[in-house]
Amino acid sequence: MDDIRRERRGFLVLAAGGIAAAAGAAEDRSKDVGAAEDLMREHGVLRRALLVYRAAAARLRSDPARVPADALTQTAQLFRTFGEDYHERKLEEEHIFPAVRRTKGPAAGYVDVLHAQHDRGRQLTAYVLRATARGRIASGNALPLAQALEAFELMYEHHAAREDTIVFPAWKDALSGKAYDEMSERFEEIEKRMFGHDGFEDAVKRIAAIETRLGIDDLARFTMPAPPAP
Repeated sequence: MDDIRRERRGFLVLAAGGIAAAAGAAEDRSKDVGAAEDLMREHGVLRRALLVYRAAAARLRSDPARVPADALTQTAQLFRTFGEDYHERKLEEEHIFPAVRRTKGPAAGYVDVLHAQHDRGRQLTAYVLRATARGRIASGNALPLAQALEAFELMYEHHAAREDTIVFPAWKDALSGKAYDEMSERFEEIEKRMFGHDGFEDAVKRIAAIETRLGIDDLARFTMPAPPAP
């Protein structure tokens, strides 16, 4: 009888362990980032790069010496590798835009404009890299660079907002659940193939270091004052 009890206890322990492992695996799957969420959080990194450009543009207008050229170089390099070469070319232009265009719906009308804005953004990146190539920003370049950064920020904020609220939802709606899951896995494979690791986590670390370099890393300092009383 004791042997039977011991065997029963052993079975229950193993069964409990199996249930816990299955529950853990299910929880891990529930935490997986879907393709649309992945695209939006990548936009979050790029929006932080835009905030670097905004801060740099303001300083270029008032005190160009306060703008470390290497911080702008690093931001442009991050935008090129993570934003242009990966997010735009490999995900949006190869997979999302063609699928959205085929829907013939309202979102399809944005594709040509979005493509054109990608091209213009790449021109901006090349310009920033040229303007900072010598490790400093020539005084004659300060104002034109500030104007270009401000124009790019405005364009890309509108660009990303339309993608997040119109284009990405239309793309997701056009896919079956299985096809969407397959695309999520494909996007992860592309990310690992391009970066050899978690490209998003690396990009977050890189932009955080740039923010620290410019002194804009403290979120609390951007808390607005109370609005005027009516």
